[in-house]
Amino acid sequence: MYRDHTREVQIGDRKIGGGNPILIQSMTNTRTEDVQATVAQILALEAAGCEIIRCTVPTQEAAEALKEIKKQIHIPLVADIHFDYKMAIAAMENGADKIRINPGNIGGHDRIKAVVDVAKERKIPIRVGVNSGSLEKELVEKYQGVTAQGLVESALDKVKIIEDLGYDNLVISIKSSDVMMCVKAHELLAEKTRYPLHVGITEAGTLYSGNLKSAVGLGIILYQGIGDTIRVSLTGDPVEEIKSAKRILKTLNLRKGGIEVVSCPTCGRTQIDLIGLANQVETMVQEFPLDIKVAVMGCVVNGPGEAKEADLGIAGGKGVGLLIKKGEIIKKVPEEQLLAVLREELENWK
Repeated sequence: MYRDHTREVQIGDRKIGGGNPILIQSMTNTRTEDVQATVAQILALEAAGCEIIRCTVPTQEAAEALKEIKKQIHIPLVADIHFDYKMAIAAMENGADKIRINPGNIGGHDRIKAVVDVAKERKIPIRVGVNSGSLEKELVEKYQGVTAQGLVESALDKVKIIEDLGYDNLVISIKSSDVMMCVKAHELLAEKTRYPLHVGITEAGTLYSGNLKSAVGLGIILYQGIGDTIRVSLTGDPVEEIKSAKRILKTLNLRKGGIEVVSCPTCGRTQIDLIGLANQVETMVQEFPLDIKVAVMGCVVNGPGEAKEADLGIAGGKGVGLLIKKGEIIKKVPEEQLLAVLREELENWK
């Protein structure tokens, strides 16, 4: 499996690559210069399960804010740099645990060397990031369009620039909003390098379309053993990115822990607000650090049978609800008490 043989890279107090667990990343959407707002968002992301956080650093003020932000958070901090090599240096000087750059857009050889020299001195890893939207004109012409092959060649060209400067503490990311192009690019890249890979579908879209595209793309890539860190990129609250990433990893059996909620799709027999109940249960179970399966069923006739593979289950009918444990009905309660009874059972779970 590819990820078992990638190089190990230290990011703050966490390690990626070399068979270490796949880590979940996100990116703040606050102004980095606003320390209070940025810290508040990062702490919320931590609580949701974020393990590495990236902040944009477009100004000197933002770079200096990293120092204060880092004092108040508990996960590695990555600085996202575009165009200005001075911001990369300033971010490292202010405590960034990793920097993300595209060596093709921060200037000439001397500027890239200046960044690499500081990274080398401070032992700070560099994530080399290439997106399909910024693929070089000559590669677009060579491959007659934006292609997976062009993305891989671009990324490896950027890696070689840094390697030639005597530094190989690197992570690579190649992203596209085209899901199947992104999949193909990762398959090609995994054959050509042993650097750890950060995987994501860029500009995936809103909560609905972005989750679908990310689940398909990340699912295919991760299932092949490719990928050491992931981000689900969504147009919305970054906390939703963490929820989705955790579910993708758990679905692929790449992560344990957390309650899995299964629910029936409703039918003509449903006589309760099953959609509302299932959403309430999914929100509630996030409070509990249990590795179990909970079923939410809308029919007291077939519900117990359908829930038999779950550790706990609830099924509702008109005015009545059932609490099910390991496939057996253990309690009958009024419908409106179902949620409270389930919570009580989870609080006492052993």
